[in-house]
Amino acid sequence: MTARAIVIVAFDGVQALDITGPHEVFAGATTLLAGRGDDGYRIEVVARTAGQIRTESGLGLHVASLDSVSEPIDTLVIPGGTGVEAAADDGELVAWLAAQRPRRVATVCSGPFLAAPAGLIAGRRVTTHWARAGQLAATHPDLDVDADPVYIQDGHVWSSAGVTAGIDLSLALVHEDVGVDIAQTVARWLVMFLHRPANQSQFAAPVWIPRAEDDGVRQAQALIDGRPGDDHRVGRLAHRVAMSERHFQRRFVEQVGMTPGKYVAEIRFEAARRALEESNDPLGAIASRTGFGSPESMRRAFVQRIGTSPDGYRQRFSVHPSSPLHHTHERPGDPHD
Repeated sequence: MTARAIVIVAFDGVQALDITGPHEVFAGATTLLAGRGDDGYRIEVVARTAGQIRTESGLGLHVASLDSVSEPIDTLVIPGGTGVEAAADDGELVAWLAAQRPRRVATVCSGPFLAAPAGLIAGRRVTTHWARAGQLAATHPDLDVDADPVYIQDGHVWSSAGVTAGIDLSLALVHEDVGVDIAQTVARWLVMFLHRPANQSQFAAPVWIPRAEDDGVRQAQALIDGRPGDDHRVGRLAHRVAMSERHFQRRFVEQVGMTPGKYVAEIRFEAARRALEESNDPLGAIASRTGFGSPESMRRAFVQRIGTSPDGYRQRFSVHPSSPLHHTHERPGDPHD
């Protein structure tokens, strides 16, 4: 079978793994398919001009020019990175993208910020890195932005979450093209799940929550962070930082962007998540000291937030040497479950 043309667009400030991850998947599949008389994939990395581009981490990549693409594109891959906004302002690059008619469009991480101005994903349901989903939705309101899945397919448009999720997406594309056996073998070579369990929510830790400038609110944050299992009802917190309850609640929302109750819930979930990753403590002990009260309450919170139980989360993400992760034979589920 004739090789399928994969074209990956590059620009200064691109996230290197957004390019190299998909490249490795398609190259690995090509190696396997050679034994079947299938030419697999022909992969090109192109930029507006040929030469070397510098990724956001400083790694240099040698690329061909846009003009070197002379055959119909099977899959157009558009990566992201800190340089994606500048790339979106490059009229020549955007015009070239807009003129392409690939069979599939695949965006990685913040790639939709470049694909959208070119009209390649108009009106589609897409995902992106959880930290940039709000910005994407605000900047391109015609898109249906879902920050939770690791990857999404909407018709001929595929999109993936941050960085390593481009590998998940590429494995899914190989699966669609040539079947599960090739995709599964490539995944094993890369020491990856063919379908990553759960979703992006598990990575959106509250370390990104801003610290308040107001001394009282910042003090309350420190009290919650330091002892998440304590009684952190609003009235009690306000009393401890010498503020009226009404004034405290208003200032907290203004400075932190969420209510005190929501902040407590976020910190408790994060504390429980870390405890599951870093210890073999019983679920009851973790639930008690992180403020959930009971294992059942903690289980409901985990299922609601990330689609898996505390036990399931521990099996997949624990780093403790004697954790169940090192003995589990659980079959990974589908990321859309």
